[in-house]
Amino acid sequence: MYILISLIGGLGLFLYGMNIMGEGLQKSTGPKLEKAIELLTSNVVMGVLVGAVVTGIIQSSGATTVMVVGFVNAGIMTLYQAIGIIMGANIGTTVTAQLVSFDVSILSSIALGIGIVLYMIGLKSKPTLKNISEILIGFAILFIGMRFMKEAVAPLSEYPVIKSILASIANKPILALIAGFLMTTCLQSSSASMGILMALASQGLMPLYGALPILYGDNIGSCTTSILSSIGTNKNAKRAALMHLCFNLIGTLLFMFILSKPITMIVTRLNPTDISRQIANSHTLFNLINVVLLLPFSKYIVKLAMLIIPDRGEEKESDEKVIKYLDERMLETPSIAFGNTIKEVLRMGRNSKKSLIFSMDGLLKKSQEDVNMTFEKEKIVNEQQRKILDYLIKLSNKTLDNKMRFSLDLLFHTVNDIERISDLSENIAELGQLSINSNAKLSDSAKDEIVEIYNKVLECYNLALNAMKDNNTNVAKDVLKLESEVDMLEKAYKNKHMERINYNSCSIDDGIIYLDLLTNLERISDHCASIAKRVIKINE
Repeated sequence: MYILISLIGGLGLFLYGMNIMGEGLQKSTGPKLEKAIELLTSNVVMGVLVGAVVTGIIQSSGATTVMVVGFVNAGIMTLYQAIGIIMGANIGTTVTAQLVSFDVSILSSIALGIGIVLYMIGLKSKPTLKNISEILIGFAILFIGMRFMKEAVAPLSEYPVIKSILASIANKPILALIAGFLMTTCLQSSSASMGILMALASQGLMPLYGALPILYGDNIGSCTTSILSSIGTNKNAKRAALMHLCFNLIGTLLFMFILSKPITMIVTRLNPTDISRQIANSHTLFNLINVVLLLPFSKYIVKLAMLIIPDRGEEKESDEKVIKYLDERMLETPSIAFGNTIKEVLRMGRNSKKSLIFSMDGLLKKSQEDVNMTFEKEKIVNEQQRKILDYLIKLSNKTLDNKMRFSLDLLFHTVNDIERISDLSENIAELGQLSINSNAKLSDSAKDEIVEIYNKVLECYNLALNAMKDNNTNVAKDVLKLESEVDMLEKAYKNKHMERINYNSCSIDDGIIYLDLLTNLERISDHCASIAKRVIKINE
């Protein structure tokens, strides 16, 4: 019982250290991580590099492949892009095994000491130091957990029954493969399985020939995370998860029956006496060679997944969905989730802009169809607002750096501003409906004034969305200038309208529509200015 408790404790420290180190790396490289994903092209080699880098940073191939499933489900990534990322993720996951295979007890103690000092210094005023400290503390805890696991399993060598069971597993490759698969499936971490395997091997409880099939089983078991995450997704997302499984299965068959002896010869020659290094190197070689051998056949792996999961009926296109970019799978990687939320808010903004255009066309052209389209778009914007705010609340509960936390808080208000613009467009559509029903007519001069101020408001809104998209302070300042012009025009045109009333060139009913229209357009420009001011705040 003591051995089991110690092993669980060591495993807990190992996973916690890996998590802390991954979070520190994510927060340090958040914007760069987002840009790395944006580098995606149809070039599968670039995908492999991006997958390896991202997995190396977030310390989890499972998290990377889950992200891939989410991207494919949203229609952001094609299957041909996804296969490269999946292959790269397998390479990136070898970093942890390589790290813990070295005996760096002194170095980890130093890292822990420095990390705690930096954490205390940067706790309040220096987020960069805090992020670095988390990386160092996570690194140290990772090694402490590994040492605990090694010490926990050491007494097992004195138990003949345990040695007999492990020897039986080692001598039966298929059984060892299944053991590796089950261990990774239960722990949901191939790195943790590799840690336990190296702990057993370092105590002489698992020879290399027995460790290799377990290692291959670990790689297959790592696919369960992405497969589980694909439940409830579209066909392409399910195919992405299946591609991960196919890739690892093909690689396992190659190594089990063809390449096992060559890889054993290579790693034993590199490190004749250190079995932990032998296992880590075997893990790295397995994934590297697997990628090199199967990369030229990546298109066929995609076709295999499409053959296993064929098209049966048409699915709703992602552009027609209420929500396109938000996926709860991304929440485990906050920097990516935040970037996708910005995209979704911009998408909501474009729908709100369409609502404005439809409403003005409905009023100016007396078009019942455009008036109805405004009401339809407004319903979509309301639904987008609800789902985005719900997602933002979930994201705000994650570990975020100070700048992202500040930007996230401001984003709540921006979403509400966009929804209010849609509400004001609905008001304009109702004025259009009133104009159609009562056959109201604006004078030519009044119509010209409305068109002029509307064009400025529309330009103001376009600039506000562009400022948000590019995080551009200069564009945001242009919005504020335009908003001032709209304010001046509104005042000037209200005075002109009073002159028309005095000269009886405009009826009272028509005048009410005109004044309400001016007010709604001016309020839309106010909301555009609010969006722009937040862009400026973020950059300040």
